Amino acid sequence: MQENVGDFLNQANPSRVTSFMIVRIFFPFITSFLFLHTLSAYEEMFEKTPVGEIKMIDLPERTALEAKSNGSYFQSDNGLFRKLFRYISSNDLAMTTPVEADVNPGKMRFFVGGNDQRKNNSSTKEVEVRKIAPHKVVAIGVRGSYSIKRFMENKQKLEQWLAKEKKYEAAGDAYAVYWDGPFVLGFFKRSEVHIPIKLRETKSPAKQ
Repeated sequence: MQENVGDFLNQANPSRVTSFMIVRIFFPFITSFLFLHTLSAYEEMFEKTPVGEIKMIDLPERTALEAKSNGSYFQSDNGLFRKLFRYISSNDLAMTTPVEADVNPGKMRFFVGGNDQRKNNSSTKEVEVRKIAPHKVVAIGVRGSYSIKRFMENKQKLEQWLAKEKKYEAAGDAYAVYWDGPFVLGFFKRSEVHIPIKLRETKSPAKQ
């Protein structure tokens, strides 16, 4: 019969108990470290924005794999990840980072890495394949769990920054950028919020 934890602690010698407790305490951290190490092997489409820093980024042309939902991205079961994962698995595509997400209505985007660009990737009923032209964004780096509250707080910081910016203005809606998978502990997760920007339009003087 398999012993339970109480029986184990009562019967085991001190060194065995110590080893058992160390494993129980540090196993989640070891798992997260291994997952982070695995993610580091993925191709990164651009560099991470440092936590708490606001900066402008020129994003290159990319091939996006996009799945859509009728509800919010932050619904408990929007099914977007599964759709995209099925697509890359069936087409033998490598995973890349980061993943992008539009909040409402919910959309999720994976990106095709350099080694897979030559493959004949075509749209399906669940996943649209589309080119995203080079564009400029203002970004803020974020640390912590992925939540609508954290997204909205950092979106507001970018909007406040843009309100004071004289050269650029918003050219689209804010979206989330996620660097880590679900098994990384919340404190260690890295993400960003991006807002597309363009040169601020200047009004020509009215004719007299």
